[in-house]
Amino acid sequence: MNADSLDVRSLERPHPNLLKLYFIRSLLALPLFPVMFPFLYFRYHTLRYRFDDEGIGMRWGILFRQEINLTYARIQDIHVQSGLLQRWLGLADLKIQTASGNAAAEMVVEGFLEYEALRDHLYTKMRGYKQPPSHPAVAAGGGATTLNGEAVDILKEIAAELKKTREALEKCTNS
Repeated sequence: MNADSLDVRSLERPHPNLLKLYFIRSLLALPLFPVMFPFLYFRYHTLRYRFDDEGIGMRWGILFRQEINLTYARIQDIHVQSGLLQRWLGLADLKIQTASGNAAAEMVVEGFLEYEALRDHLYTKMRGYKQPPSHPAVAAGGGATTLNGEAVDILKEIAAELKKTREALEKCTNS
């Protein structure tokens, strides 16, 4: 699935495999299971994401609600991390970093099977990519000269000035 076919607005809840991952991690912490699993269970059931035109939102928690909102312009880098258990379950963590001066990720998006398409979508948004405008001249094969006639004229003027400057320099050096 590529970033174009992924409807990120529909991604609000993590995949149920995340709960399985939380359960396995809790089991591996044998004596801490009674404390760790309820915490992770409630985190899974309250975890919500929001992807819109402005940025990303993430919230979770029952007693202590936490919320993180990032605009696409603030995102500096995205790292994909997938451990052995995560790969087995088809999951990965998207660690989103900002220029906050903190070495740790500002937000960790977890629990999606479509993590590669989501990463590509986030990269596209953070770079400010927009679809090029469809123009009749491009469709007709007119090319850039029809679209940007004024820019072409300016470039021709610059080229003429550079040619005159080069000729004047050659006259000075030959004298």
